[in-house]
Amino acid sequence: MDVIKFVIWVAAAYFIGNISPSIILGKLKGVDIKKEGSGNAGTTNALRVLGKKAAVITLVIDIGKGALAVYLGSRFGNDEIAMACALAVFCGHIWPCLYSFKGGKGVATAFGALLAVNWLMAFLVLFVVAAGVLLSQRMSVGSLLGAVSFPLICWLIERDFIYIGSLMAFIVLIKHIPNIKRLIKGEEPKLFSKKEEKNEK
Repeated sequence: MDVIKFVIWVAAAYFIGNISPSIILGKLKGVDIKKEGSGNAGTTNALRVLGKKAAVITLVIDIGKGALAVYLGSRFGNDEIAMACALAVFCGHIWPCLYSFKGGKGVATAFGALLAVNWLMAFLVLFVVAAGVLLSQRMSVGSLLGAVSFPLICWLIERDFIYIGSLMAFIVLIKHIPNIKRLIKGEEPKLFSKKEEKNEK
C-alpha cells in the first residue's frame, strides 16, 4: 500500500469530517450551538436550537460528508484506504480540530460512510435506528440500538469492516453515556422536546 497516498486521503477525510453545518448555521443566526441546548453539534440539537430547516440541512451534509470521504478513498486509493477514511471522517466529525475538538456524536456521519461502504448494511442499521426512534420518540434510543446492532450487521454482511465498525459503534456508545444516564433516570427528553440538556456531549 502506498503510505503517502494513505496518509493524504485519511487526513483529507478527517478534515472533511471537520465541516460542521450546525455550527456554521448557528453562527449565521448569531447562535453558538455548542453553548445552547445539549451543546452537541449534531442534527438533534440543531432541531431544538435552530429549527427543522437547519436540522435537515445538518443531517444531509453530515451524511454526505461521510459518504464523500469513503468515496474519495475508494476512487483514488483502495478498499483499505476507503475503510480508514470512514473512521477518519467519523473522528473528524466528533473531534474537529477546527472547533476545539468539540463536535457531534457521529451517528449521521457514520451512516454516510457506511452507505458508501455497503448500502445494504447502511439500510439495515437505518431500519434499527428508525424503529428505536419511532417506538421511543427519542433519537438517542435509536442511535444506541443502531450502535449495538452495527457489529453484528458487519459480521453478517461485510466482515472486512467489522473491526472499524465495532470501534465506531463503541465510540458512539461512549458519546451517549449522558443520554444513557438520563434514560435510566427517566429524564431523557423526547425528540421534539425543547428541554435543554446542558450536560450532553
